[in-house]
Parts: sequence; structure tokens; C-alpha cells
Amino acid sequence: MDRLYYIGLDIHKKTISYCVKRADGLLVSQGSVNAERKALCMWLATLPGPWMGAMEATMFTGWVYDFLLPSAVALKVAHPEMLKAITAAKKKNDRDDAEKICDLLRVNLLPECYMAPTELRELRRMLRYRNLIVRTAVTMKNKVATLLMEVGATYDKRRLHRKKYFEDYLEHVADVPDSVLSLLRLSRSNVEIFAAAQQKLIKLLRNNALIRERIMRLMTIPGVGEVLALTWILEIGEPTRFSSARQAISYCGLCSAQSESAGKEQRGPISKKRNKHLQAILIEAAKLAPQWNEQLAALHEKELLRGNRNRATLAVARKLVEFLLAVDRRDSGFEKKQQAA
Repeated sequence: MDRLYYIGLDIHKKTISYCVKRADGLLVSQGSVNAERKALCMWLATLPGPWMGAMEATMFTGWVYDFLLPSAVALKVAHPEMLKAITAAKKKNDRDDAEKICDLLRVNLLPECYMAPTELRELRRMLRYRNLIVRTAVTMKNKVATLLMEVGATYDKRRLHRKKYFEDYLEHVADVPDSVLSLLRLSRSNVEIFAAAQQKLIKLLRNNALIRERIMRLMTIPGVGEVLALTWILEIGEPTRFSSARQAISYCGLCSAQSESAGKEQRGPISKKRNKHLQAILIEAAKLAPQWNEQLAALHEKELLRGNRNRATLAVARKLVEFLLAVDRRDSGFEKKQQAA
């Protein structure tokens, strides 16, 4: 039977450092290779036998993982924050990092993190790009208002970004320099381009056969819209990765950090170790969902009696996570009887 080899990879933009060891810790080879598919293919041909690999989660990990996975017996991705706590050392370089990852994999102490399937990661990239477009469009809208305020022009704040009102306003506005008018028209055209682009991306995601049924199930929950359902599916990936709702709430960043020592427990502010994309959309949805969901409205009113509006919003967001996780785990839609229970 062929011997199994363990490989640690330290991935960067231009180079990938590697360390190959046997199960007993004997160093087989160590070095670096260019971060290119052709170079990696040539490097794979030099490996002595079947291998198991590990790498740290970075922005470059995705394509390397997809390229090497068919050739490996197993390929794991390490959580970067947990890896820092384990491998903290005075001396740090790419060769040592690759060797430490290899050793952690060899002794089964690697802090593994979840790696979504390739198809979901591609769709998630599209959704995050759509969110970037939306933020840019909001920036352009704010710039339109800023330009008008700089020249002392008065306008209707609620109607400013409506197409008909904006065109009529530019025709009749007075005491506004021509340079500002040209900038206003340019900003408005950019906003329209961004709006059309984000709608196109949402349509592509909505009609994707891989996630269409899950979207429809999640939207049966009162207060859950299309964007929230898409964000939940593409950021969570597979709902079975969470054994309880508490783990999902922690992943979404809706609970505080815990610090316990000598029998004393302290709770700090909302933890920064979370999925920021999912946290942002859940908070925004929690502000609107009580208008369509009676149970969420009752929960919001109950928390408001304590006098803190932000805590009430967080409580609604946590309940939304429980609803989303429960519906996403089964094949049927939201049922009011289970909600009451």
C-alpha cells in the first residue's frame, strides 16, 4: 500500500510555499512554486505518492482549492484566526508557515473551516458584487444631495432621486452653476446604470436552478424577502453545518463575545468575528420584518418595553435566524403552527 503524504500550503498572490512530510514527521521536500495552474500541474507530477493537503483561508484559496481537490485524497482549509492562536511564534516566514500547517494536519490538530461548494461560491461572488453596486449607487445619491447643498439649492429630500422629479428640477432650478448641473446629470446616469446592473444580477441569481427552490421556501416566512433569502443561502451554504440555532446566531454576529475565567463570566459588545455580509442584511431586515410578521412584531414590542431599541432589533434578527434555519433544513415551507409552538 502506498504511503500517505501530508502537505502544508502557504498561499500568496504570486507564490505558494509548500512542505511535504510523512506520517512520522520525516521531511520529504520543501520549497515554493509559482501561483499558476501550469506551475501547480508540474509540481503535482513531482509528488511521491497519494497526499492529503491543508491551506489557510485567504482570498486566493478558492481557485487553488478547486484546482488541487481532484488530485488529493483529502484537502482541508484552516481557519485563519484560529491558526494564529496555534502557530504564534517569534520567527515567521512562508516556509515555516507551510511547515506548521503541515504538522497541524499530520497530528489532526488543524482548525478546519467550512468550504462552500464551487457552484455556491460562484453565485456568492455575484451577490457580493451586487451589494457593492448598491453601496456605490447610494454613494452617488448622497453626492447628488451634497452638490445641491454646496451651492445652496433647495429641493424636496423625499423626491430628489425620483426620475421625473429630478429631470423637472434640473430644468427649473436657478442659481446653480453649469458645472454642477453637468455633475448632477452624470451622477444620475450612474445611479440608473447601477440600478439596472443590480436588478440584472438579482434576476440571474433568482432563476438559478441550484437555489431556486430554497429561495421559494425561505420566502414563505412572513418578513423574508428575496435579497435576504439569497444572502442566507449563499453565505450559509449548507444548513446542516450548524447543529443548533445558537451556532447560526453566533456565525451571523448577533451575540456578544464570551469571556469566562475563575468561574466569572463577562459579556462584551457584539463580536466582530462574524459573517459581516449576513449580519448587515439581517439587521436591516429586522427593522422591517415586524411589519409583516405578527410574532416578530410582538417580540419587538416586548423588547422595546425594556427601553433599548437596538436590543429589540437584535432580538428580531435572532428570531429570523431561527426561522430561516428551521425552514432551510426541511423540504416544506413555513408553517404558522410551528411558529406558534
